[in-house]
Amino acid sequence: MGKFDKATLDGRLKKISKHNVKIYNWAKTVYNTSELYFEPESEDDIKKIIELAKRNKKNIKVIGMVHSPSDLPFSDGYIISMNKLNRIIKVDQEKKTVTVEAGIKITQLNEELSKHGLALSNLCSISELTIGGAISTATHGTGVIFGCLSTQIKCLTLLTDSHGKMHCSETMNSDVFKATLCNLGALGIITQVTIQCETAYLLEANQIPVKLNYILDNLDAIVHSAEHVRFWWFPHTDDCIAWKANRTNKKPLPQKLSYIHDTLFGFHLLQFVLYLSRFRSSTIPKINQLIFSFKFSKPIHFIDDSYKVFCFDCLFSQYVNEWAIPIEKAKYAIKDLKRWIETNEISVHCPVEIRFVDQDDIWLSPAYGRKVCYIGIIMYRPYYQPVPYRKYWAGYESIMRSYDGRPHWAKTHTMFRSELEKVYPKFQSFIELQKQLDPTGLFLNPYLRRHLFGENVDVIKAKL
Repeated sequence: MGKFDKATLDGRLKKISKHNVKIYNWAKTVYNTSELYFEPESEDDIKKIIELAKRNKKNIKVIGMVHSPSDLPFSDGYIISMNKLNRIIKVDQEKKTVTVEAGIKITQLNEELSKHGLALSNLCSISELTIGGAISTATHGTGVIFGCLSTQIKCLTLLTDSHGKMHCSETMNSDVFKATLCNLGALGIITQVTIQCETAYLLEANQIPVKLNYILDNLDAIVHSAEHVRFWWFPHTDDCIAWKANRTNKKPLPQKLSYIHDTLFGFHLLQFVLYLSRFRSSTIPKINQLIFSFKFSKPIHFIDDSYKVFCFDCLFSQYVNEWAIPIEKAKYAIKDLKRWIETNEISVHCPVEIRFVDQDDIWLSPAYGRKVCYIGIIMYRPYYQPVPYRKYWAGYESIMRSYDGRPHWAKTHTMFRSELEKVYPKFQSFIELQKQLDPTGLFLNPYLRRHLFGENVDVIKAKL
């Protein structure tokens, strides 16, 4: 980046901007250096930034906590951080709704809701996300009768290029609403959202070791056996963890964590052992077995506030890939993945995470029009050091494609426009709306141009 003269900015923009800020995503797998980095504190600030970008013919991308393991949050122009737009605007106890600025972190939102005796009906595993970022990518939790986080949004405010400020809901600008609930930042900037909550509740969680074949043979019954169900399978073994949670009126029984067991061994020693396995990958199957035996071979039972049960620590840096497939195809896809790993004789990290989400009508949601099973794979990066993953990713994605899969938008994946328009019935409608609201491509970045418009696909395929 060349030297930028901040004197060309008006007083307010000068105060909230920085030049040549280098930003890494959480896993430090991707980074970005933008010409200008802004930390606005109001909608008026954002409007000023939009006008500046239009005058200078620069692109804009909004970021939150930059947790995405892809280049989705980054820009070749200006970056807007929403972290100072994190206020609670209104709590409506009667309707059980909360209106917040889009930059509020989910962890902060959970704590504020708890003070008012409210809670979200479902949550993702990671709470260090902004609500705006989470809904823009259809981030999800698990529970076959619960949709992704975006389905809990009642209305939102969107700043666009061509139509200015838009208020959107089921009854107002409804098409824009359905598109914006998973918009990848391509339609404009979400500044406020109103969320439907419920009375705060406790969850009773049970985590038990089970065998993979048992799960696959009884999958439909198990998925519907509790409000929230997920599994972790440990590759190179037949071992799984089945996790179930239900609302309860029982007394709290918080999970007891041990520094020696959970931190010293479960984090630091594990990271060191995985680091050593970089030099001898044949040890990974044994490591997976030891992790299961040490941490997960015994049942765990606890009762706590819902958000404390839903959310957990995802440990250290990692490569992640996750696709959603029709729920009725889940057991066949998992069997194929297990067979592929064994046949190709590659060593892969545990776990494979399996979750379930209800269908919705959000245009680019992976659960659009169908109940889905999300299957997520992982390769850890101990001490941020790279590990081989490309062959695993290619085999996995081939299997997901064969079962009509749709990738999680926040993850790095190799599905581009020619395929996306076949698996998303509303894909073309989204593209037409994007061109209406953003005719000059103000909110587009390399990720969006690549995946939504098919630009520079060969370049990224060579890297992946």
